[in-house]
Amino acid sequence: MLDQSIITQLNQVFKKLDDNVELNYKKSSHEKQNELIEMLKSVASTSDKILLTESSVSSDHPSFTVKSKYSDRVTFSGIPGGHEFSSLIIAILNSNLKGKLPDESLVDRMKNIKGPVSLRTFISLSCENCPDVVQALNLMAILNPDIHHEMIDGEYTQEEVKRLKIQGVPAVFTGDDMFNSGKTSLAELLDKLETTYGVKEEQTGTRDLGDFDVVVIGAGPAGASSAVYAARKGLKTAVITDRIGGQLQDTKGIENLISVPYTEGPELANKLNLHMSEYDIKVFEHRRVESFSKDKLKTITLTNNEELKTKSLIIATGAKWRELGVDGEKEYLGRGVAYCPHCDGPFYKGKDIAVVGGGNSGVEAAIDLAGIVKSVTVIEYGEQLKADQILIDKLNSLSNTKIIKNAATQSIKGNGDNVTSLIYMDRATNQENEIQLSGVFVQIGLLPNSQFAKGSVETNEYGEILVDDKCRTSTEGVYAAGDVTTVPYKQIIVAMGEGAKAGLSAFEDLMLK
Repeated sequence: MLDQSIITQLNQVFKKLDDNVELNYKKSSHEKQNELIEMLKSVASTSDKILLTESSVSSDHPSFTVKSKYSDRVTFSGIPGGHEFSSLIIAILNSNLKGKLPDESLVDRMKNIKGPVSLRTFISLSCENCPDVVQALNLMAILNPDIHHEMIDGEYTQEEVKRLKIQGVPAVFTGDDMFNSGKTSLAELLDKLETTYGVKEEQTGTRDLGDFDVVVIGAGPAGASSAVYAARKGLKTAVITDRIGGQLQDTKGIENLISVPYTEGPELANKLNLHMSEYDIKVFEHRRVESFSKDKLKTITLTNNEELKTKSLIIATGAKWRELGVDGEKEYLGRGVAYCPHCDGPFYKGKDIAVVGGGNSGVEAAIDLAGIVKSVTVIEYGEQLKADQILIDKLNSLSNTKIIKNAATQSIKGNGDNVTSLIYMDRATNQENEIQLSGVFVQIGLLPNSQFAKGSVETNEYGEILVDDKCRTSTEGVYAAGDVTTVPYKQIIVAMGEGAKAGLSAFEDLMLK
């Protein structure tokens, strides 16, 4: 089932295994059971440490559990191909404790979550955000004997998907209660599990992560560039990040990174990580900053009772998708309100939906969705679409799309279970109008991730950090680069250049002191 190139790669990857890992599949009469068994046979053929076994338990759909001497608490219901194939490979490595495990502090937090915790994550194989959630929860289940996690491909459990009224993925459930919906990082999941279930032992004191010349907050294009330039100058450098790559992890095609005709966000994020690994850069991943002091030697406080000190600080935290902030948006998240057309588009096949936002992201989303849904209505606040003309022309060429301009979204309505309509106001007449639909995709731009820095550096009315031509902020020794700043044109190549400037400026200022 796997082609020879993948088998060759897995032969090398699984050389790390030093103990048996069992792929234990349930009996099933499902028409795709043989497809699952053939996939698992192919994977098992790549290492004599991977064993394929049959369970005495039956299932009405393909399902198997990854077992080892450390864990038997990770289950895949479905055939983990597509984006989830990597989740299977990582689960095998982690079950043998041979994957890329987090640092000791994060491992301790995962082991410290109170149980019992039983989680089910509903996914789609086309979802690009799902593997992050699946892999994070699988890891916690492997490390903590009180946590069980099951990945469920919704294709095989349509009745359950309907019963739970799932309209977006990833959707994490505890029993019949939704625990989390949509794109989520390991750090966010860990915080939420600790808050919901509690911890076995309360941490006493603050963990000191060390002293540095430069600390970069963020590991997207700007952050990685800052760190590489600082490290190349011989500065003791650290990076704090929720996830390496930042927004790149949610970006599909990239065609305007000069000298690279085409790449995709996750691939570029991996290359940023690889480039940083070539230097002596300490990376603290799955972390979020709570605050920092303005002293000459700055103390950075993280949300999980950790801190580190630095002479220079570079803020490169990028931005996140902006929310509408209207009634019904949060209430129907995952049940008709979505932010990722690639992940959630398939749930709206043959249905009427709207895309709010007429910039490049909104129009690209509308074009993609038009091939799946019954109809797409683009709602633009301004008098004209802001997208590139080539995208507008493509949108206008489609027979099942409609554009409403000069329209302010007022609210999203539903029946308690799912979205049923959207209310917008015609800004020319002040008349309210209602569109009957099943889904709303929000694509209205970005909000800078600067909340933790408010009051410590000067920002504009939009929350962007004010910087000079050398990326200096209003606070001495604090620099900022990329989408979190006032620098115009939120583009990858611009962020990389600004990150380089910030790293060089920090070095220059330290040398002058």
